[in-house]
Amino acid sequence: MAQFFLMLVLGLGLTLFPQNIFAEEGHDHTGASDAAVETIPSEGTTEVGNMICPVSGEKVGEMGEAVKYEYNGKIYNLCCPMCKKDFDKDPEKFSKKVEDQMVEEQTIEGEIVQ
Repeated sequence: MAQFFLMLVLGLGLTLFPQNIFAEEGHDHTGASDAAVETIPSEGTTEVGNMICPVSGEKVGEMGEAVKYEYNGKIYNLCCPMCKKDFDKDPEKFSKKVEDQMVEEQTIEGEIVQ
């Protein structure tokens, strides 16, 4: 019975206060605009295709249209305009995070990683 009560309280707490408690950066999305911030790709850029935001750890597209961010000839997907500001502060860190994630996904799917 105690376990049921605990699960009920936790479930209600997460439902009533849906903050992403798993975000690595402690990033707050309150006040994030739904307006898309789109980077116009330059010639020769490559779409990385990440589906997880490297800043917040959230799935891209859950908070509205993805934010595209170009860095070093590659276009990264972010979940919101607030994450773009954080990506701007340390683009090397977040771009490496995406690259590592993409390599891990390719390895899991059994593709050859070069």
